[in-house]
Amino acid sequence: MRVIAARMTNEERASALARALRAAVERDADTLRALVTDDVRTWTPALSTASLTELLDELDRRGDAFGDPQLDVVPLDVGGDFACVEWTVEMTHSGVIALTDDATVEPTGIRVTVHGATVAEFLGDRICSLRQYWNELDVLEQLGVVVDDQE
Repeated sequence: MRVIAARMTNEERASALARALRAAVERDADTLRALVTDDVRTWTPALSTASLTELLDELDRRGDAFGDPQLDVVPLDVGGDFACVEWTVEMTHSGVIALTDDATVEPTGIRVTVHGATVAEFLGDRICSLRQYWNELDVLEQLGVVVDDQE
C-alpha cells in the first residue's frame, strides 16, 4: 500500500524556509539536513550548489568575516510547492573579507544590514531548491569599500 504524505500548508512551508535560513546563518548543519533534500540545488549571488554536501561545504568556507548575525524573516503568501520570504540580516564585520587573492578588507567592527528574498521549492515536506536574491555590493558600500555613484 502506498502512503501519500499530507500536503504542507503555505504557513508550514514558510516556517520551514525560515528555519532553513536561520540554520544557514548559524551554520547549523543538523537542522539543514532535516529540512532539505540530499540533492538540494541552491543559487545565490555568492554561490551555486547542486547538493546538500556542497551547500554545507560552502557554508563552512564562508569564514568568520561577519559575526553576531540577527535575522528577521517575513513570509510572503505563495501557493503550490513553493515558499517565499523577505529577510533582513544585520551583522558585524568582525573578520577579514577576501575580495581577490591580493585584496582583502580588514575587520572594521561596522554593523551592516542586508535585505533580500529567498524562494524555496518543496518536494513533500523538504526543500529541494533554494534561490536567494540580494544586492551583493550593498555590504561593501556600507563598509566604505565601494562608493555608490548614484548618491
